[in-house]
Amino acid sequence: MEKEAKKEAFRKYLESAGVLDALTKVLVALFEQNDQPSAPLEFLQQKLGGPSISEYEKLQAEMSDLQIKYNHLLATHQRTCSELEQLKHASITAPAGDMVEGDMINKSTTRF
Repeated sequence: MEKEAKKEAFRKYLESAGVLDALTKVLVALFEQNDQPSAPLEFLQQKLGGPSISEYEKLQAEMSDLQIKYNHLLATHQRTCSELEQLKHASITAPAGDMVEGDMINKSTTRF
């Protein structure tokens, strides 16, 4: 009896969330196709708003490229922060006449 109650609660959950209605509409659209699609699962995914397999693969490749760019930018940022800290430390520890403010700016900008 408890199993039936769980099933009913789950059915009500799916119905209230609109899942049953969405699935019904998609299955009806599949049924009404004159030529049944060769990839029915992809058809269902597209009708439910998901990307096609080729779109998904394209998005995966783009995400991979962006991750590589992010890692490169992060490493550059970390190096730049480290250089900045070194320059701050050098300006604090250097005697007043040894380093002019313009020298510090020139050193920090010539690396890029």
